[in-house]
Amino acid sequence: DEVRRFFIENALYWVTDCHIDALRLDALHAILDISSYTFIEELAAAVHERAKKLNRKIYLFGESSANNARLIRSAEEGGYGLDAQWNDDFHHAVHTLLTGEGTGYYQDYGQMRHLVKAFREGFAYSGEYSPYRRHRHGTSSRDIPARRFVVFTQNHDQVGNRARSERLSRLVSYEAQKLAAGLVLLSPYLPLLFMGEEYGETAPFPYFISHTDTALIEAVRQGRRAEFAAFRWPGEILDPQDEVTFRQAKLDRGRLGEEKHRVLREFYGELIRLRKENAALARPTKDNLEVWGDEKNKTLFVRRRAGDTAVFILYNIGNTRKKVNCKIPAGRWRRILDSSEGRWLGQGSNAPDAITASGSEVAITPGPESLVLFQKEN
Repeated sequence: DEVRRFFIENALYWVTDCHIDALRLDALHAILDISSYTFIEELAAAVHERAKKLNRKIYLFGESSANNARLIRSAEEGGYGLDAQWNDDFHHAVHTLLTGEGTGYYQDYGQMRHLVKAFREGFAYSGEYSPYRRHRHGTSSRDIPARRFVVFTQNHDQVGNRARSERLSRLVSYEAQKLAAGLVLLSPYLPLLFMGEEYGETAPFPYFISHTDTALIEAVRQGRRAEFAAFRWPGEILDPQDEVTFRQAKLDRGRLGEEKHRVLREFYGELIRLRKENAALARPTKDNLEVWGDEKNKTLFVRRRAGDTAVFILYNIGNTRKKVNCKIPAGRWRRILDSSEGRWLGQGSNAPDAITASGSEVAITPGPESLVLFQKEN
């Protein structure tokens, strides 16, 4: 009890004395707790009670690979009461489709159905068999509100826990970087952007240490090699104790002076503006959300609506320009964003400026690795 109380008081110190608004709880799947009232439940209750006394909003974000929906269910529903959790499934579904990687835990993903389910529900694995884990994995998140999921295509774990610590900008094309941004920022979930992602930072973000115990240093090195064995990544792992490894991780904000990086940042800004100002995109909710995927053509079709505002988004995950037949509700639809446009340094939009639909299928030709966003005119 004393140890448990020590950690809870540590969290209360951060939110009370240091005025921290949110805490991310790391690797909750690794906390093995068989008590009737778990540590995570008690921590969440204590922090939220303190928030009431301080008359503030304080949030707890969990990180867990277990796909356990109880973490983000309310205490009244028998859950642990965390406010949200990072959704690795969304990252893995996008990453495998864009990069083609399929080793390690990525072997569980790589098909459009994984992205469709992650976009529609949250967890891509909700009890299905996991080839990587060799057992059934996860619980259903279908009824979990969208605001309880944080989605991303990069974070410190997914970049730092690679042998060469490459950012997505080193693994995919410029067009695919814009596509990834659109998948995150136009989703119904809470978007997380990794530092430098918004302008396509290319510096790696390797795991680094500065220990003095030689045995500990060697243990970390060996541990990193063992962790990466399942991924079979080529090349030698960066030495976490080497100062050069640390210096490589520094951001180069000077890249904003280069056209491609400046335009990518402007594209992120436009996506954020649309998310804030467009009623159909602004609310983090699964209500009035429809998602379909085409495995053969590698396309994702998303329709969202709020009141009188309706939009649809066509994502072309494939690397070729193709004609896609989309069933669009009757009405006139105006194109408000196309990542292939010249203003975003694309190859030029081939999608129509406007569509008059009668409720039947309409052919649209998105550019390779692109997204097209239409809004219904009232």
